[in-house]
Amino acid sequence: MAPTPDPTSTLLQYLREARESLLWKLDGLSERDLRLPRTPTGTNLLGLVKHVANVEAGYFSLVSPEPYPHPEDLVPLAAEETDPLVDMYAAADESAQLVVARYRRVQTFVDEVVEALPLETTAEVPWWPRSRRTISLHRILVHVTAEVSRHAGHADILRESIDGAAGLRRDNSNLPAGGDWPDYRARLETIADRF
Repeated sequence: MAPTPDPTSTLLQYLREARESLLWKLDGLSERDLRLPRTPTGTNLLGLVKHVANVEAGYFSLVSPEPYPHPEDLVPLAAEETDPLVDMYAAADESAQLVVARYRRVQTFVDEVVEALPLETTAEVPWWPRSRRTISLHRILVHVTAEVSRHAGHADILRESIDGAAGLRRDNSNLPAGGDWPDYRARLETIADRF
C-alpha cells in the first residue's frame, strides 16, 4: 500500500493541476482568440487567467508573512471601484505572454507560501462577512483550488467552441478515444427533442 501523502502536498497538487488545465487551453491561439468575448457576459480565455492570478495572489498574500513581491502584476483593488470587471480581461497593453508570465510568478509565490506555512495558519479576509472572515491556510487552499477549477471548466467550454480542442489536461484528455462526436451529439439532440 502506498504511503498517504501529507495534506499540504495533496492540496497543492490539485491546485497545480487546475492551473495547468486552465493554461493549456491558451496554447496555439491568437491574441484575438484569447481575448474575444465568448459569452454574453464577456468571458474570455485570457481574462480567466488574469482573474485567477489576482485571486491567488490576493488570498495567499493574506497569510504570507511577506506581501506579493510583484504588485505591478496585479489589478489594484481601487481599480475595481471604477471597473468591477477589470481583472476579467487583458488590457490592450497586456499581451498573452505577459499575462501568463505574471500568473507563473503568482504561482511561484503561492507555492512558496503554502510550502512554508502550516495549514493551521490563519488570516482575515477583509472582503468576506465578519462572521466568517477569519480563515485558515487550509481553507484558502480549498477555496482557491475550487475557484481555479471552476474557471478551468469555463476555459474547457470556451476552447472547445473556438476550435474543438477538448479535454482535461495536455497529457490526459479524459475523453473516450476515437469517439464519433457528431453522432453522439445527434443522439443527444434526438433525446432532447422529445421534450
